[in-house]
Amino acid sequence: MSHPPPGEPEQPPSPYEQPGQPSGLPQWGQQPDQPQWGQQPEQQQWGQQPEQQQWGQQPQEHQQWAQQPAYPPQGPYGQYGPPPGGGGGPNTMAILSLVFAFVFAPAGIVLGHLAKRQIRRTGEDGDQLATWGLILSYVFTAIGLLACCGWIALAVWANSDGGGTYN
Repeated sequence: MSHPPPGEPEQPPSPYEQPGQPSGLPQWGQQPDQPQWGQQPEQQQWGQQPEQQQWGQQPQEHQQWAQQPAYPPQGPYGQYGPPPGGGGGPNTMAILSLVFAFVFAPAGIVLGHLAKRQIRRTGEDGDQLATWGLILSYVFTAIGLLACCGWIALAVWANSDGGGTYN
């Protein structure tokens, strides 16, 4: 720890000060430009102008931090579609197969099989979409057929006389 200038009372050491730390360095929570405790800040003389700086310029001592890091250039705006060199997205029939599984399942079955054949031939993406379209189309078609058969069985059972006559 350094000794205080003559004329100032000696202060006890701070518990936060590291031994051997030069006293000229700013302490925790203190700005480097601010005066140390007990010192008077530099005051301007009457009539003196502070150093003028141009509009938009940073002060000289902060020039090195004012520079922004370089960023890669942005691509042009307004371009849509897949990125250059991409595969072009999944097969359209595979997507339609998945959609038609919920709308009209028999059409989803047909589109799923056509999409699978086209994907094998061209190597496009979308094989899993076509597979899920086929699975869901078959499941919904089976549920629809069971519902129709149950409805017909219920109608036949309700129309049967059961052997008795009503007069």
